Amino acid sequence: MARLIVEHPGLGVSIQDRGRPGWRKLGVPLSGALDQGWRAAANVLAGAPEEAAALECLLAAPILRFEQGPARVGLAGAFSGTLVRDGETRAIESWRGLLLQTGDRLALKLFRAPGYIAFSGGLDAPLALGARATYARAGLGRAVSRGDALVCADAEGEDRAAPPLAVGAGPLRFIPGPEAFPPETLETFVAARWTVRPESDRMGLRLSGPRLAHGPEGANIVSAGVAPGVIQVPGDGQPIVLRADGQTSGGYARLGCVISADLDRLAHVSPGEDVCFAPVDLAEAARARNLRRETFAAWRQMLRPVGGLDEEKLWSENLITGAILGE
Repeated sequence: MARLIVEHPGLGVSIQDRGRPGWRKLGVPLSGALDQGWRAAANVLAGAPEEAAALECLLAAPILRFEQGPARVGLAGAFSGTLVRDGETRAIESWRGLLLQTGDRLALKLFRAPGYIAFSGGLDAPLALGARATYARAGLGRAVSRGDALVCADAEGEDRAAPPLAVGAGPLRFIPGPEAFPPETLETFVAARWTVRPESDRMGLRLSGPRLAHGPEGANIVSAGVAPGVIQVPGDGQPIVLRADGQTSGGYARLGCVISADLDRLAHVSPGEDVCFAPVDLAEAARARNLRRETFAAWRQMLRPVGGLDEEKLWSENLITGAILGE
């Protein structure tokens, strides 16, 4: 087994996987990576199973020293950095699967959240309720700290690369309901541009914009189930979009739910940025989900050894944005 030491933990770095489905009935949030597609992509670059755990970076990336190698690291996101080997330093780029040796030191910078660092064979960490995902509020999973030793599988072979997996653009698609809001409220919600507030976190995106009017039942309802993507409207009329660490039930009226194909996009909006929404039906949501799966499968086919591709041409082709946007 390969072993690496965390020289600096970064900021907002946690171990995440697919999360904990099946525990919501007991009040345990799903958790897991905010962008499951990029986490899976990092694993593919690292030569790990798509479902494996990886490091999620939200503010600042870590510095890692490989105490025992070789191991492969997959980088998905807006990273740059340096690799120090035998006293020599070279620049590295993201969307790479890098083969690292004993003694290598990897120092990364994150220019925009999120970013994912995956490891050959998958990052080995203790299971909690069947998952390695970190949910800090309940002490599930583990935080990444200075001096931590992380373990993964040995690896061999060449460095590999792929084009960035596109995030998509345009309005976030959602299915309206289940609470009955006045028609003009839905019209206002769709027409407005909503600003992401600074207090947003892994639990949810808090938005600022025109005040949304509630229906006859008001802002508070009998507590009901919620899930990542649910759009709650509390008493101040400012919506909250739940994310991976969102609670399992809530008493605020629910205006709708962001479709599964767009959930990963919630990870890519930062405080001060604007978002907008568009209503769709179940049939369109299902088509978008299937298209997203097909797009990821096509992206996997673009993985190549670094020495075996024309990188300038590949990176300029933007081969998959249209598929994600349905253009």
